[in-house]
Amino acid sequence: MWHYVNVHILLEMFVTKKKGLAAGSLGTVESAVIGIAGAAPAFSIAVTTATIVAAVGTLAVGSVLYCGLIMFGIMLAFVHLNKITQNAGACYAWVGQIFGSKWGFFTGWGLLVASITFMVSATIPAATSTLVLIAPELVENTAWVTGVAALWLSIISLIVTKGIKHASYAQLIFTFLESIIILALIIGAFKQYSSHPAHAPSWKWLSPFAFTPALFTTGSLSAIFFYWGWDVTMNLGEETQRRNPPPESRGAFWAMINLILFFIIMLIVVLIVLSDEEIASANTNVLYAIANKLFSPPWNYLAVLSTILSTIGTIETQILQFSRLMFAMARDNMMHPRYAIIHPKWQTPWLATFAIWFLGLILLFSSSYMPTVSAILQSSILAIGIQICFYMSITAFACCWHYRQKLKSSPTDALSYVLWPGLSATFMVTIAVYSIFTFDLLTNLIGIGGLAIGIIPFGLAQLRTNP
Repeated sequence: MWHYVNVHILLEMFVTKKKGLAAGSLGTVESAVIGIAGAAPAFSIAVTTATIVAAVGTLAVGSVLYCGLIMFGIMLAFVHLNKITQNAGACYAWVGQIFGSKWGFFTGWGLLVASITFMVSATIPAATSTLVLIAPELVENTAWVTGVAALWLSIISLIVTKGIKHASYAQLIFTFLESIIILALIIGAFKQYSSHPAHAPSWKWLSPFAFTPALFTTGSLSAIFFYWGWDVTMNLGEETQRRNPPPESRGAFWAMINLILFFIIMLIVVLIVLSDEEIASANTNVLYAIANKLFSPPWNYLAVLSTILSTIGTIETQILQFSRLMFAMARDNMMHPRYAIIHPKWQTPWLATFAIWFLGLILLFSSSYMPTVSAILQSSILAIGIQICFYMSITAFACCWHYRQKLKSSPTDALSYVLWPGLSATFMVTIAVYSIFTFDLLTNLIGIGGLAIGIIPFGLAQLRTNP
């Protein structure tokens, strides 16, 4: 008995030595960089461009622009709700405070499930890009791709576990190198192909009148995935410096501005350099296809390096977001309290980080039984779209309801606090409903089934709270 008590005391000391996260670690620049990296610019272009161009052609540019404006409305909702409380749970905490704990839980659960699913759709491109550099003949070998993906997931999980400053330093390095490579591609593309483009640039690419409702909805399904991930800045609110406005809010704003401009420019670059056939054959290696036409070996492989840097950067941000959200939910007893344990030295929720690493590995190796790498990617990316629309639309509606009195205020406040977020949320609900009827059974099982499974942990939370 005495031995048990001693062990118990030691465990209590280990758990409670540092109760909180590493407050004051991040500033505005770091928050903005993490927000940009969360959306994985090079990764998104490399993986999603072929899909969106196949769906809407040159209107892909307009799809990215208008979906960016819609996502800007969601960003406004997050920034305004962050004024209520700066919480590692972000959307979970805000929705729970406004609509009640049940809605808060499932909002957070939607993000947790999307993050776990993303471990497949992100680590696989990192693995294929790595194999392009070291063993091109193994790129279509599912077993090798899965093994390398698992290695990347393990390395990044370790970096995140070691502390938020380690993660932010790594992110700054990744983003800096990636930006230099992408800038070289942009300059080279306009210099070599502006006089004889594969697709002649036209204002029709941006015209809202060129879209039919069905075409706009189809393009938006892919465009939403381009932008997802910037909201990681809000989950780091407890680890940013205390300023007004908060660094995470300013970081989210500047990240969104940069992402909209970047995606528009890069899609124009893709269209002026590559033909429709080249885009389709490039599949998830669009940046490499561009680099092949612009630069001779070995410089063309820098595009592959940029994809790897972008991909591991976004894996890092998703692990950060998942672990902080799970920590916040566990702290409130909406998840098992073990996930609220903070490492006494690194000040990170290490058990929550271990959870996404472990679940990511299970999902990764389970998906390896699917016939091809492209099948894994397609199903996971589309399924994430449903989950993104779910948790972001609820959060934006919560903003509209909480700040509804702003409708009686100035037109600027009415637009910023209620109208823009409300329209963005309505659009996301429309996209989600439309997508359910267009996706195959497997994709819907991953997307909707992943959300529905949340009933189990929610029920367990209720039992813990009200035994």
